[in-house]
Amino acid sequence: MIKIAQFIYPWGSGHYSRMMALDKVLPKYLKDEIEMHYSSKDQIYQRLLEKFPSKQQQIHEILMPTPIDGKCGPSVRLSLLNFLLPVSGNPPLVKQITNYLKQERALFERENFDFVINDGDMGSNILAKNRNVSCIFVTNQFKPRLGRSHFYFYPSIEYISKQIAKASKIVVADSPPPYTICEYNLNFPEDLMQKVVYVGHFSNGSTTNQQPKSDVEKLIEGKEFGYWMRTGNKSTNEITGEKFQETFHSDEMKNERRVISHAKKDPSIDKVLGKDGKTYGISEACEKKIDWIQIDVGFLSQQEKETVLTLCKYAVINGSHTTIGEIIGKKQKPIVGIPIYDEHTNNLKWTQDRKLGLLALNSKQVLKAIQEIKANYNKYEENLQEFSRNFDGNGAENTAKIVNEMLETRKRL
Repeated sequence: MIKIAQFIYPWGSGHYSRMMALDKVLPKYLKDEIEMHYSSKDQIYQRLLEKFPSKQQQIHEILMPTPIDGKCGPSVRLSLLNFLLPVSGNPPLVKQITNYLKQERALFERENFDFVINDGDMGSNILAKNRNVSCIFVTNQFKPRLGRSHFYFYPSIEYISKQIAKASKIVVADSPPPYTICEYNLNFPEDLMQKVVYVGHFSNGSTTNQQPKSDVEKLIEGKEFGYWMRTGNKSTNEITGEKFQETFHSDEMKNERRVISHAKKDPSIDKVLGKDGKTYGISEACEKKIDWIQIDVGFLSQQEKETVLTLCKYAVINGSHTTIGEIIGKKQKPIVGIPIYDEHTNNLKWTQDRKLGLLALNSKQVLKAIQEIKANYNKYEENLQEFSRNFDGNGAENTAKIVNEMLETRKRL
């Protein structure tokens, strides 16, 4: 029996989706029986409890320090204030870090893990190294480029990069250069490259058990539209939605069809805005064959998402690494990106530099980007086809192979 620990950073959903993709394929590649343990907090912890109801004893709540939500993503002011003072129900950061490391240390000592997989969590990285336990660190960031106004983050980035470097292997969830979307977020020093492996994106598989078409799928058939995706944690999702709404109020959007996914399991969001200015339920709009301008969906099923991405003309997103890979790599659709964080900006600049999409900082630039993509669609399609041929979506499988190799090597020592 091999005991493996997954430490999943709870800020955003990308860490969780990557680890669940890996969790699914690991048993195919490991020769020994596995006892898997999972650690996170907040929504990710709750999702783990729901996903693995029979493994409650192997799911651990670890209060990993995370930024404090503001209106536009993490609040720098509140997060800095929280360093020494309690803010928004969060104990001072110094106390959080101390308690979090104690929790993880106690978990390591109690469970005696054989292998550790860290996605975004530095503390477990350090503890694994100190205990001579092999570990990998899965990431799409190392030393990201920062905007000029964020220069004060560099000391913390230097500290974090030193802790990441303590991993036995650093697994980059992206295609190898020169097709690495997160290239501007990495900047590895030469002396660390022997630890770095580009494994590819942890892509979701396509829907295999095809279900009857939903009303959403029926409504979008034969229509030209853009897919507007709200993703990320609460503050990221909300500010992305606000930026979308600013754009929708423009005259140029009066006849521009759009499907908006809100990434919220809330059926009250589901509605259709007709070109007649009236609002309908989705089933009602489908039944009456309403000529629509906007469809809002709280949460698309996997099949619906596949269909929307297949049929859309372009996608508007905030610049999440996972989302970009899925759209330009798998679906070959050009993107318009409205960044929230420096990480998003870097991903989108890389995409724009290779003419796979465009970066937009305000509603005027979004409208201009949509016009630019439509006017030069054939060129974008050519570039996307070239990129897709070199897109590696086998990150989960390749990482599972690395875990197996490291465990087998450990046995022989």
